[in-house]
Amino acid sequence: MARFASFREFYPFYLSEHSHRTSRRLHFIGSCVAIGCVVLAIVQANAWWLLGALVSGYAFAWVGHFFFEKNRPATFKHPFYSFVGDWVMFKDILTGKIRF
Repeated sequence: MARFASFREFYPFYLSEHSHRTSRRLHFIGSCVAIGCVVLAIVQANAWWLLGALVSGYAFAWVGHFFFEKNRPATFKHPFYSFVGDWVMFKDILTGKIRF
């Protein structure tokens, strides 16, 4: 298992695990759904939507890994860095730094 001293070291590895365009799209869609669930949790004052956010975010991402990337999600070995990586990649897609 590779060890990373910082997120800066981890992020290039994270991106290499997301080279398939469909996988990146699924991650992005899952993140959008997760954001929507968080908004609903706040608006409706219903914490169950937070579970929906968690499930939707990971479900879309894992479909991308298992069916398109053909690899194991980095979440299994690097949960914190992977979670941060999801949101940095989301931002990079939004800003056009990474192709959608």
